[in-house]
Amino acid sequence: VQLQASGGGLVQPGGSLRLSCAASGSIFSFNAMAWYRQAPGNQRELVTLLTNGGRTDYADSVKGRFTISRDNAKNTLYLQMNSLEPEDTAVYYCRARVGPQIYWGRGTQVTVSS
Repeated sequence: VQLQASGGGLVQPGGSLRLSCAASGSIFSFNAMAWYRQAPGNQRELVTLLTNGGRTDYADSVKGRFTISRDNAKNTLYLQMNSLEPEDTAVYYCRARVGPQIYWGRGTQVTVSS
């Protein structure tokens, strides 16, 4: 499984971005997919996850602002990020769990700054 994240960039506080994570396999068969982020000097942290059954979970810091979704036909995971804050600045990674295997994509940089 290969994962390719895209959609990052520079945005002003209060702005929006949508990240995409294109998978090489059928995401319908994945147990779960997730978005993580890592800011400079910090550990990588879970932002949100989406299970195959449709259950979602969000970090408290992004609840109400970020939304995870997927398009099975396009084998793509999305992260809609609204009301962005400077604290959201980080490299964002997508992750997939397929059975016992974990796969990571290359990150995409999100910078929130005026």
